[in-house]
Amino acid sequence: MSARGDEMSAAGPAGLDKVVASAAEAVADVRAGASIAVGGFGLVGIPWFLIEALLEQGADDLTVVSNNCGVDGAGLGLLLEKGRISRVIASYVGENKEFARQYLSGELTVELTPQGTLAERLRAGGAGLGAFYTPTGVGTLVSEGGLPWRYDAEGNVVLESPAKEVRTFHGQEMVLEESIVTDVALVRATVADRAGNCVFRASTRNFNPPAAMAGRLTIVEAERVVEVGEIDPDEVHLPGVFVQRVVALTPEQAAHKDIEKRTTRERTS
Repeated sequence: MSARGDEMSAAGPAGLDKVVASAAEAVADVRAGASIAVGGFGLVGIPWFLIEALLEQGADDLTVVSNNCGVDGAGLGLLLEKGRISRVIASYVGENKEFARQYLSGELTVELTPQGTLAERLRAGGAGLGAFYTPTGVGTLVSEGGLPWRYDAEGNVVLESPAKEVRTFHGQEMVLEESIVTDVALVRATVADRAGNCVFRASTRNFNPPAAMAGRLTIVEAERVVEVGEIDPDEVHLPGVFVQRVVALTPEQAAHKDIEKRTTRERTS
């Protein structure tokens, strides 16, 4: 059974409608101190409006699990700026100057994890697995311990990663990685039906499905919400069993999609 077995929707047709009226309503019961998995990769597939609603809601002392912690002034960067996040589990710091500042000044605990390992830790948590072995990180501080998780104000390391168990499988050394299950997950889907079945377009199908799987309470903001049965079962990327609440975005909200940098030049002729 999945780690989420106690979170399934109520039986019967009425229990299949998971659409709630607003993002504010969807995050209203997220408590202070909660752990939250957040989908997105860079600026792609970010649940912008659920994050903004959580900012307005006021929960603090949050542990955030995400590929990175957003950018300055947007997404998870807003929660960082307001001091709402106390711990981050991510694969890199990126270009978020406030993230780097809080980490290096001792205001934030940061557990950096290889990107593929982080995705699998989330997926494994949703699949009900306690841990798994991977060759990634063997022979480095990832397996041997000593990665700085927290500094003090003077720049001294006051908390570091522990050593992890290493075993040999098929002639190759592998390190034991613990799966991740969070209190809440916030994700963004391209299409969702009222039962929570989701489709993600192109690169939005990045960290969103594993983040959604890891949450005990998973909330989806969807660019388009359709009736149950309108999504072909073969096209479903995330089954509704992993989703408890769906927020339908307005057309204006659905059009909110940023890119990190322009990589092409406009034609002059």
